[in-house]
Amino acid sequence: MIFRATFAAGLAAAILAAAAPAYASTSGWFQTEGGRFRLVTTGRPDAAGKLQGVLFIELKRGWKTYWRDPGDSGVPPQIDVSASRNVSAVEISYPAPQRHDDGYSIWAGYDYPVGLPVTFTIPSPSEPSLIEADVFLGVCETICIPVQARLQLDPASDPDNPQDAALVRAAVDDLPAPAQPNFGVSPAPSEAGKLAVVANVPGDPDGVDVFFAGTDGYMFGVPERKVEGGRLTFTVKVLDAPEVKPTGKGIPYTMTTATTAVEGYLPYP
Repeated sequence: MIFRATFAAGLAAAILAAAAPAYASTSGWFQTEGGRFRLVTTGRPDAAGKLQGVLFIELKRGWKTYWRDPGDSGVPPQIDVSASRNVSAVEISYPAPQRHDDGYSIWAGYDYPVGLPVTFTIPSPSEPSLIEADVFLGVCETICIPVQARLQLDPASDPDNPQDAALVRAAVDDLPAPAQPNFGVSPAPSEAGKLAVVANVPGDPDGVDVFFAGTDGYMFGVPERKVEGGRLTFTVKVLDAPEVKPTGKGIPYTMTTATTAVEGYLPYP
């Protein structure tokens, strides 16, 4: 897909950097059977205490890793920063995924080197911080392997490294754009136990797919695509739901075309 191209430029910088010792504002590489991964930061939090970074996952040919919703048997990427100093939270963002069928289940993920943007919250931006990140991933060839590693870095040690900044910027630029009324999905009438949406696409609907992320107690099946009378719809089974409707933003979704992607939220079903 064309929307991967932005991150490819940052990947070149990552490969060059890998030949030299890891900078202190990035972690070292953690090697696993299906590839390797590391954390990179821009080195400086902003005035609000937000420090931008990227979890860069370099996969070997034929290996895959999961999106934020991996299906009913996968492992979503997780980062725990509770062992860190002057770091109170971390949030992971996700580029548009692909749909994979391994013969046992259908799930969303990536089969190419991917950067997952991360945002660290630094409560005291003027004070030193140390990131001790416990990273948990699933990497898959024919069988999925859970991988856990602690990655350590000191963001302030090399805050103006241009390679690090380029890689973080490329990962952020590769994220889906915000959905718009003419490019996104909207709720449609559905049967009990299902969630249905109409896909609004400004161009050719061929190749359009929608990924729903289970959150706040919800779990979804695989969407069914249907085109009728020029109207493109997706319907997905709600496999699990909370007893009380949550009060959060809603159900996150990502819609992809052959060339781009958008993301937004749907009302809780």
